[in-house]
Amino acid sequence: MAQRSTRTPRNGTARDVARAVKRRDQVAIEGGTTLTLLVLACHVEDTTGIDLASGAMVRVRVAWPAEHQPDLAPFDVVETQLADEPERDDLAQPEAVTAIGLPRHLGTLHGRNVRQLLTRLSAPIEEHVLGFPGAAAPYWEFRGYRPSLALIEPTKGPVLFRRIGDRTTWVRFGWGRSDNWLPVEDPQLERTLDVARRDRLLGKDLAAALGFKPTYLMAAVSSPRDGHCYKTVRAILPRS
Repeated sequence: MAQRSTRTPRNGTARDVARAVKRRDQVAIEGGTTLTLLVLACHVEDTTGIDLASGAMVRVRVAWPAEHQPDLAPFDVVETQLADEPERDDLAQPEAVTAIGLPRHLGTLHGRNVRQLLTRLSAPIEEHVLGFPGAAAPYWEFRGYRPSLALIEPTKGPVLFRRIGDRTTWVRFGWGRSDNWLPVEDPQLERTLDVARRDRLLGKDLAAALGFKPTYLMAAVSSPRDGHCYKTVRAILPRS
């Protein structure tokens, strides 16, 4: 495996690779297996993507070195090799596996196939985002049967804003009958407010600042922090 993720894809590679992936009914999680992923969000804790073989969402723990921060963007296509012990025992994050080395960047994928994947994976509207009320839950309450990822298509919003007190970045959105406020864990979204010189963006202003019409939110349960796991937004995504 490459020791650095690549940012110079070869023309046509990502589409060719996606077409050549051998289909599976479920994610292959054996140690040493290579997964081909369509990236949805990249965070220092893990990279969230769609396994192109099975069509399932996974979150891959990558040990990014201090001198090389996470640099993958939504809709990048990467290959990543699982560690000999994938460590699929986190009850708060049942989709998580551990990789060895850094992902190998193959290119970027857009178009109809991506739209179909996102539509199929879009979470059905529920009373609570990620299946539990409130902004956080104690780690010991998780049992491994509840998804820690949700691709959400808001029914209202989203609004990207900074809180006045602590200056943290949040997203507000409607989903069915619920009004949701979740913290953002995406440096790019935080920079969006900086570049726009605004503390609040929505509608056409948000679309202009992002460079696309926001369609999906990538919501995730965080790793434990002081004994609790928190709901977060890892990315805002276009339709494809």
